[in-house]
Amino acid sequence: MAGPVEQRNFRFGWSVWRRAHQAVAARCKKASRAVRHGLCEGGSSEERTAPKVSVLPPEGEPLTDEEWEIVEPLIPHKPPTGRPYLDHRSVLGGILWVARTGSSWREMPEEFGKWETVYRRYELWVKQGLWERMLQALGEEEVPGPTTKES
Repeated sequence: MAGPVEQRNFRFGWSVWRRAHQAVAARCKKASRAVRHGLCEGGSSEERTAPKVSVLPPEGEPLTDEEWEIVEPLIPHKPPTGRPYLDHRSVLGGILWVARTGSSWREMPEEFGKWETVYRRYELWVKQGLWERMLQALGEEEVPGPTTKES
């Protein structure tokens, strides 16, 4: 900063922004406490419980042994660098579960792993063209595939 006037203007602007930010943070904290306090006190036990999330059951087994034997040779088993891949079979089962049920990624059952991991692997396989080859090998070309940010 060239001079004391510019420095003073910068600090004043920063101070105004910081006060506004702290006010917003205080309101959010107060609102979250009110919600938490409202859930914990009063009413019956049904009113105090968290909202229930319904998970759609998969249509049959997500990936049979025969399907896995067809698809396994198509999948790379070692990443180019870094950490080894999570079990491809469970990840593929999660992708197929989302595709077949039409659910969101976050609704995917935890038995398939973290939804973020499954989603990233799906995006990688789409980018590499591997997802199309897997669907062709499984004979499920009509499965539209899970929705992504681009869809």
